[in-house]
Amino acid sequence: MALYIVGHKIPDSDSICSAIAVAYLKNRQGIEAIACKQGDINPETTFILDKFGLDTPITKNSFAGVDTFITDTTDLTLCPDDIMDANVIGVVDHHKLGDLTTSTPLEAWIRPVGCSNTIVKEMFDFYGVEIPKDIAGIMLCAILSDTVIFKSPTCTKADTKAVKELAEIAGIENPKELGIEMFKIKSEVEGTSIRDLVKRDFKDFNMNGTKVGIGQLEVVDLSVFDSMKDDLMKDLEALKVEGDRHSVLLLLTDIMKEGSELLISSNDESKIEEAFNQKPKDSKMWLDGVLSRKKQIVPFLEKVFK
Repeated sequence: MALYIVGHKIPDSDSICSAIAVAYLKNRQGIEAIACKQGDINPETTFILDKFGLDTPITKNSFAGVDTFITDTTDLTLCPDDIMDANVIGVVDHHKLGDLTTSTPLEAWIRPVGCSNTIVKEMFDFYGVEIPKDIAGIMLCAILSDTVIFKSPTCTKADTKAVKELAEIAGIENPKELGIEMFKIKSEVEGTSIRDLVKRDFKDFNMNGTKVGIGQLEVVDLSVFDSMKDDLMKDLEALKVEGDRHSVLLLLTDIMKEGSELLISSNDESKIEEAFNQKPKDSKMWLDGVLSRKKQIVPFLEKVFK
């Protein structure tokens, strides 16, 4: 029986690239493994896979009764809906420990670093498996994406070390230039529907029984959103109602200014005000220095929802 490697819902580059890399590793270990995804890939991930000549993983949404390895999450809300009926034999993740549980022991790689692919690099090193050029390329791109080209507070020495070593394997002379190229792809929003933008990098979080959705769009210049903020706000409200969420937030992150504008649709904005010690103006606020949803947004919201 094949082992299926899958990341979180609404996959980002880390989720997709880690699934591909772990599948390659497991196949080299003599285990038939298949990389898969739970949804469509975003433009940045498409760029990465095209650049290094790798196929998009298959789409698979049911895992009941099959061997499964989860990457880039341990939260039930982000795992496949039937994950509790799957045979989860492993996880690799760089987020907080979530609520996924298993009935048998599993292989678990969880580290406080900026990207799951940094940990996957450690897995290759631990097992003594050589990383091919194309796999190294997508792994380093995922790290550059998740660490916002090393600017994110989540970035660690392990991440920068991994990129340096992966760049040598992949033949990338200037990883930062490649990172800027990737973020320019992220900044291309023209022709994309408002709903697709809001859901491009969107995650639901269970905060002590309260459902909060948080999206993030990272660009090199926030002015690309000037003409669409009203429409973005309307869609946040629609998503809140459709998903019976308490709040839906959207981070518009400017990687050059190193900060984010937070758009808010909430049943109680005072919770958001308390979390960030700032009163929203027209359901918006500027968060200077905020680049990371994982480290600079989610923990502060979780405190006020306890």
